Amino acid sequence: MIAIAGVIGAGLFVGSGAAIQQAGPGILLAYMAAGLVVILVMRMLGEMAAANPETGSFSTYADKALGRWAGFSIGWLYAWFWIIVLGIEATAGAAILHRWVPGVDQWLWALVLMILLTLTNLGSVKSYGEFEFWFASIKVTAIVLFLLAGLAAILGFMPGVPAPGVANLLENGGFLPNGPGAVLAGILVVVFSFFGAEIATIAAGESADPVDAVKKAVKSTVWRILVFYVGSIAIVVTLLPWNSASVAKSPYVAVIELYGIPGAGTIMDIVVLTSVLSCLNSGLYTASRMLFSLSKRGDAPRSWGRISKRGVPATAVLASTVVGFITVGLNYIAPDTVFLFLVNTSGAIALFVWLVISASQLILRRRMGASAQGLSLKMWFFPYLTWVAIISIVALLIGMVILESTRESLLLSVLLAVIVVAIGLWRYRKGVAVPATSPATGEVDAVAPAGVPVP
Repeated sequence: MIAIAGVIGAGLFVGSGAAIQQAGPGILLAYMAAGLVVILVMRMLGEMAAANPETGSFSTYADKALGRWAGFSIGWLYAWFWIIVLGIEATAGAAILHRWVPGVDQWLWALVLMILLTLTNLGSVKSYGEFEFWFASIKVTAIVLFLLAGLAAILGFMPGVPAPGVANLLENGGFLPNGPGAVLAGILVVVFSFFGAEIATIAAGESADPVDAVKKAVKSTVWRILVFYVGSIAIVVTLLPWNSASVAKSPYVAVIELYGIPGAGTIMDIVVLTSVLSCLNSGLYTASRMLFSLSKRGDAPRSWGRISKRGVPATAVLASTVVGFITVGLNYIAPDTVFLFLVNTSGAIALFVWLVISASQLILRRRMGASAQGLSLKMWFFPYLTWVAIISIVALLIGMVILESTRESLLLSVLLAVIVVAIGLWRYRKGVAVPATSPATGEVDAVAPAGVPVP
C-alpha cells in the first residue's frame, strides 16, 4: 500500500490539467513513456533491494557501485528533496483547510499539519504504516470509483451522460493537436509526478520480510502505472474535450461534474488533501530514514543514527522536521524569492536519483557475473533495458535544458548537486573513516577506511 500511495500523488489530480492542455489527447503517450522509464528504474532498484534490503536503499547501493562519494551525495540530495516537499505539501494542505475553515489562518493550518505528522512519525514505524495504509486506501478507492464510473460513461451505461465514442480523441485538432514536440515536452511535465515509488524499497527495510515486500511492490509497479495514471487520464480525454477550460482547471472535478455528482469540488478537495497528507507523512519518513542511513555510514551526525525505545530514529525525524518547519515559514515570509529558490534546487533531483539507480544496477550486476543467475528478482533483458533507461533519463535532462520553463530549475539543481558531490569527493579523497553497519541489525560494526568495501 505504501508503494501504491507513492505513485498516486496530488500531481495526478491537479497537475495533469496543465499537461493535457499542453499536448491534448497525445498526453497519453507522454504518460506511457514516462511510466516506462519509472517501471524500468523500479525494476533495477528492486533487483538490488531484493538482493540486499537496506534502509538507505539506492544511496547504499551507490556506495558499493560508484564509491563512497556517490552514496554520500545522492543520499543528501534525496533527503533535501523530501525536506523541501514538506514545505510545499504542508502549504497545499493548509490552503484546502483554510477554504473549509477560513477563520483559521493558513499558516496555522500548515503548522498543525506539520506537528500532526511529526508526532505520527515519532510514535513508531507502525503508526507511520497505519496512516499511510489508510491514506493509500482513500486514494485507491477514489481512483477505482473514478475508473469504473468513467468506463460506464464511455460505454453509454451512465444515465444522462452520452457516450462520446472517439470524438474527443480525434476532433479538436486530432490526437496530436500541438504536434509530437508537445508530447515530448509533456513527458517533462508528467515524469516528476511518478517520483515516490522508490519509497517502498526504503520502507521494506523495516518490514518483517523485506525481500518479499520489495518483490511484491516492484512487480506491481507496472499495473499501478497503467491503471491509475494512464487509465484515469484516458477517461478524462475521452469524456471531455482536451481544450475545455474545465479540464485545464481541474480535469477530475470536470469529469465528476459530468457524472452529475453534487459537490464535485469538495470531493476532489478531500482526495487531494489525503494525497497531501500522504506525501507529508511519507516525505518525513523518507527524509528521516535517509538521514539515519547516512548517519550509520558516517555521512551525517552520529546522533541521527540513534534509535528510540519505540524503534524510531527520533533525532533524524526531528532534524528533518526542523528544516521542514523552516521551509514552511519561508513559504509565507518569502514565497517568491527564498522559498522558490529552494524549490528550484530540488527540481531535477528525481532524475539524478533515477540515473544513479540505473548506473549502480549496471555496475553491481556486471560485478556479480555468473552468480547473478541466483537473483530472486532480475532486471529484464540486462543490460539492454538498463541502457535504455540511462539514455532516456539523460534525454530528459537535456530536455530540461531546452525547455525554458524547466531550465532554471535544472541549472539550480545541477549547482546544488555539484556542491554536494564536490564535498563528497573532497571528504573521501581525504581518507575519512566511516562506520560500517551490519545489514542485519543496522548497528555499527567497525570503522572502515573510506573507499574500502565492507563485507
